[in-house]
Amino acid sequence: MRLSIPFLFLLLISVPVWAQSTPPNIVMIVVDDMRYDEWGGGGHPYLQTPQIDLLAKEGTQFNRAYHAVPLCSPNRASILTGQYPSRHGIIDNTARNQASFMLDLFPKYLQQAGYKTAHVGKWHMGNSPAPRPGYDYWVCMEGQGRTYNPVLFEDNASYVAEGYITDIFTDKAIYFIQENAEGPFFLYIGHKAIHPEAVQRDDGSTDLDVPKEFIPAQRHEGLYKGKTYKRSPSYSPTSSVEEGKPVIQNAFRLRSEALKKDPRWAGSMDLGIAEKTIQTRAEMMLAVDESLGRIMAELQKLGIRENTVVIFTSDNGYFYGEHGFSLERRMPYEESVRTPLIIRHPGIPKPVKTVDGLALSVDLAATALDIAGVKHPGTVQGKSLMPLLSGEKDEIRSSGLIEYYSNENPFPWTAQLDYRIVVTDQFKYIKWLRFDSAELYDLKKDPYELQNLVQDPAYAEVLGELQEQLRELQLDALVVE
Repeated sequence: MRLSIPFLFLLLISVPVWAQSTPPNIVMIVVDDMRYDEWGGGGHPYLQTPQIDLLAKEGTQFNRAYHAVPLCSPNRASILTGQYPSRHGIIDNTARNQASFMLDLFPKYLQQAGYKTAHVGKWHMGNSPAPRPGYDYWVCMEGQGRTYNPVLFEDNASYVAEGYITDIFTDKAIYFIQENAEGPFFLYIGHKAIHPEAVQRDDGSTDLDVPKEFIPAQRHEGLYKGKTYKRSPSYSPTSSVEEGKPVIQNAFRLRSEALKKDPRWAGSMDLGIAEKTIQTRAEMMLAVDESLGRIMAELQKLGIRENTVVIFTSDNGYFYGEHGFSLERRMPYEESVRTPLIIRHPGIPKPVKTVDGLALSVDLAATALDIAGVKHPGTVQGKSLMPLLSGEKDEIRSSGLIEYYSNENPFPWTAQLDYRIVVTDQFKYIKWLRFDSAELYDLKKDPYELQNLVQDPAYAEVLGELQEQLRELQLDALVVE
């Protein structure tokens, strides 16, 4: 049957723009412990990140992106499988080497579709640096690795790589891009930055009294010395003084007792989050920003910049003393559970500049597969963000689920603080699973989560709706097609 020209035209324009071209290359960058606002364009008062800012200017910035779980190992598993922790089983930072070899990683499906695939950097779903299935090129550090002169695992051999780890990972990433410039390729970069590192001592010190340090590249040391970070209205350096948070208040009581019983705990903490801590984190971010610039420059040099999608995000947030937390992530407040998310897709002629619709880390697997034109396997629970990028939709979900499973480490006073969250465009409901306690916040009126509304009769109807949504979302998180 012959088709008329007008019919063919209508057929073409009905196909999403990202599905009309050849498969683009994909670069996914995951920064360690980076807050959603820890970049220049994100609102940091003095950190300058021109390359990240440019990526956001040329791409799409997600203002309401959340971690499916605010912790390294489980969220990295969620990013790479598109599954919730309750499904993939990596629920905390315990080393699950064997389990991590069995994850249904989305790069495997890209590889089967003809993509060359690479993992460069931190793995941290189990401490083994050995290659996981689905990758053609693998460079990994064992566990948390070292900031300078790290031991790397590459080509089935371990060796000491000289230099600063962010620069080394960037060199490896550029090597992979050069070797596979004909495409299509998928490159995952897991930065160690901006994770702290335990100071190495020879006097037998235990982990309790070993302080953690943020180590910038030598060329960036001291660049932000003397700078001051404007503190949040929720800043409370030593304890939670906010009413309506009994679970958190009890945790801080246990922390105070632990510090009195064993003062060595104080050696590994920074209760007030010193200005120097924030300064050195910002100085570490400078190498991450330079890394992005080097990668974009290489893509331009090779003539493939406009056929490469870049996804930039992090694995969990961080507290600067908000709500009494310091040197921590994990907890259910915005500083921890929100994530920076920028996607630059040059194949979309007029991408949406900012997205306010909810996005979750479990969505990145579906998004990458959608970009590549690869059918999602039934194991992927997240949704593609492509309709938000193109403007086809304003939202892909009305509510999102966040899970957290506690354990005894690193701090015993945070044990048993398991929770589930349902977040909407306005509200956040937190249910503490081991306590008869919950929290409800109106994020539009109270973005700093200072007033718990769970007992307010004016919000009884909202509370009931969110409780029902949470039950449904928890059931959905356990199910795949």
